[in-house]
Amino acid sequence: MRKTLLLALTSSLLLGEVEISGHFDITSQFYLTKPDSKHQNSFTAKQILELKYEKDEITAFVKLYAQEAYYDLKGSSEQTKRSFARIDEAYLKYDRDNDAFEIGKSIKFWGALELRNIVDGFNPNELRDDLFITNKLGVWNSSYTYFTDNGEFSVILKLFEQDQKMAESPYVYYIFPDAVNYNHNLSTSKGELRPSIYLTYSGSTDTQYPIDYAFIYENGYDSQRYFSQVVNNPYSYVQNAYLVEKFMTYNTMVIDATLIKLEALYAVVKDDLYVGDYSHVALGLEHTLEDIYDGSSLGLISEYYRYDTYEDNKYTDLQLFETMQNDLFIGARYSFNNTNSSSIIGGVVYDLEYIEQTYYAKYESQIADNFKLEVDYYFIEPSKKEKTAFSLLGQHQRVGVNVAYYF
Repeated sequence: MRKTLLLALTSSLLLGEVEISGHFDITSQFYLTKPDSKHQNSFTAKQILELKYEKDEITAFVKLYAQEAYYDLKGSSEQTKRSFARIDEAYLKYDRDNDAFEIGKSIKFWGALELRNIVDGFNPNELRDDLFITNKLGVWNSSYTYFTDNGEFSVILKLFEQDQKMAESPYVYYIFPDAVNYNHNLSTSKGELRPSIYLTYSGSTDTQYPIDYAFIYENGYDSQRYFSQVVNNPYSYVQNAYLVEKFMTYNTMVIDATLIKLEALYAVVKDDLYVGDYSHVALGLEHTLEDIYDGSSLGLISEYYRYDTYEDNKYTDLQLFETMQNDLFIGARYSFNNTNSSSIIGGVVYDLEYIEQTYYAKYESQIADNFKLEVDYYFIEPSKKEKTAFSLLGQHQRVGVNVAYYF
């Protein structure tokens, strides 16, 4: 019986196309300015493996992720609990000429801006990883997509609300004080199995100044969450998810060498005691100067973010740890346009309300055929007057180096 099943599976695979890819990363970070109780560095190995099988209209995709942290090999007092393995994606997709159906675990990306995509809330982020990178957790969902002449309409059903684990306090990006414990079991208003439904429409125009646009409606759990004390335990906190009706959009327009970007959302909160209705809007401009030197180009970037709440006696942006509530980003991207695809991007984020700054720079380059190098620098000067999310981190300065092997 086993031989028969194995032969059947082998035969079916031979009739389709299988792709295997991935990368192996080694990341080193050195914290030049940090709280005394935190590790002065971190060394992390990451492995990503992707398997894709295609046959006629059927696509099967699996993405595996594993991470190992150096300090987890040491004594219990120094461990950060940043070593784990997970299945990021595992889905089946059926494509036809005019529509497609997908079911399983997947990651979806929405947004247009450079610094932060405020509408990209379908997948929660991994809280055991670097604060300044995007490392999304896959979520179980099913979707149906219908393709029009110049766009597509989708109905997406998120089947399960994903909780977020957090590293232990020796890690520099553990956001609570050392004496406070984080309970990763998500508290929800209607249970984790209450589905969230999304209706999306995206398209583009074929005009003199092309526009890409997308509109999203959600009825379900908000991507914004808040923390509260566990009952009868003032030293333990839990994350809370609540229901919303949410209206989102992200758009780009190209005018000659200038790219205009807009992301916006409005959330109507359903009967939560602590969170009221709110909006978040971000506008960006990117102008590219071509052939600066030896074929290189320079992109000049500016973005402004505004977050507002609309109900008195409910949580403000400070209590919700919102870092982009009245912030201006000024930056630049220099692309060498060489065979190594080398680039440098950086800038400053200035909080116009709480007077804090974040400076960063990142260099990326391909090495040989299969290696990629990234070097980054961050410096955060937190607010001296308000208890912002960055003030909990304190003044922070770090240098990071990442080397990845792709196959």
